[in-house]
Amino acid sequence: MVDRKIALITGASSGMGLAASIALLRAKYYVVMLCRDSSRGEAARQQAIKESGQSQAEVLLCDLASLDSIRNSASLFKERHTHLDVLINNAGVVSTKRHTTVDGFERMIGVNHLGHFLLTNLLLEKLQAAKQGRIITVSSGAHKVGDIHFPDPHLTNHFGLIKGYAQSKLANILFTNTLAVLLADTNVTANSLHPGAVSTSLGVNRTTGFGKGIHSLLRPFFQSPAKGADTAIYLATDPHMSAISGAYFYKRQIASTSKRAQDRNLADSLWKWSKEEVGLE
Repeated sequence: MVDRKIALITGASSGMGLAASIALLRAKYYVVMLCRDSSRGEAARQQAIKESGQSQAEVLLCDLASLDSIRNSASLFKERHTHLDVLINNAGVVSTKRHTTVDGFERMIGVNHLGHFLLTNLLLEKLQAAKQGRIITVSSGAHKVGDIHFPDPHLTNHFGLIKGYAQSKLANILFTNTLAVLLADTNVTANSLHPGAVSTSLGVNRTTGFGKGIHSLLRPFFQSPAKGADTAIYLATDPHMSAISGAYFYKRQIASTSKRAQDRNLADSLWKWSKEEVGLE
């Protein structure tokens, strides 16, 4: 397995994460499926093996709502693997009511952004050990109505589903843009993407934030998880993407972002705040 490319995908037990796992197995990657639940993770691994015809997949347990769990999972990965070619930050949650993680973070900013922020930083050494590392973060067109709500990013006052979700998706892009700057002189690239409206098992659509009732009515208009994962797979595997970093993609093309997503001062403030929140030096 020394020469085999390795990919790690968060939220791999269902939806786009599972679809991406299957696609990368077919492309002959060794796939590490980051999942929160062991039974669901193993069921997803077996499904991925069956549908891909490839057996090189493992489940790595991790709860992105727990900093301790993230640190433990990153340590296990580093013990088992010499390098990491592709990291797909795919997992996402949408909350209709305000919930907090075990570390006290509002759940959407905690899982969608801070969890991936810590995981990515902990795995940077392994990404740099690859011939060409790629970080791919699933954002959303919802970022265009988002802002980083300093000084109350955990929305202890005036919580709203769209407000919280859009904030987390904007954070995904700002995080990616800062990564691209910091990694400019390395062999690692960082890009983000909008997957389109994808039908998921979250109970609400991860792109629009619609609730269960509306989601059921609109389900026929949503694309499949496999189609939603297509751009992420393209960014992970296409040779031409090795030199592109700090871009936001939709349907395999570079797309426009909001002005806030291009705000370097906002990105710097978010990076500093995120480091403090997750306890990085």
